[in-house]
Amino acid sequence: MTEQRGFGARRRGQGELETQVLATLRAAPGPVVAGWVQERLGGGLAYTTVVTILTRLHAKGAVARERSGRSFQWTAVADEAGLAALRMRRVLDSETDREAVLASFVNTLSPGDERLLRALLETAEAPEEGD
Repeated sequence: MTEQRGFGARRRGQGELETQVLATLRAAPGPVVAGWVQERLGGGLAYTTVVTILTRLHAKGAVARERSGRSFQWTAVADEAGLAALRMRRVLDSETDREAVLASFVNTLSPGDERLLRALLETAEAPEEGD
């Protein structure tokens, strides 16, 4: 079965599909097969598209899979924030000048987001009691 789009139908981006698949997995009662995810997503999404997205999420470390007969059962191991962090990390890892990339990123933050990032970094650097 292939995905049919009506005239003027909006195409979902890869990141949006990944987020939807991950959210569907997080709502699952336990490990599920790709067909279960496909049914819950609806919208005529092709089974092969769902499997491709699950495989990409697995490569990113956002989902785990376990062999079940000839297919896999899938489980979410990251949430949407974790998936966004994995994407950001992949972009950072692909650049040679990490300092320039991080500096540019920080320079584009709003003052509120910069304060939040500083507070998060201070919390991460603070030694735990008893150290």
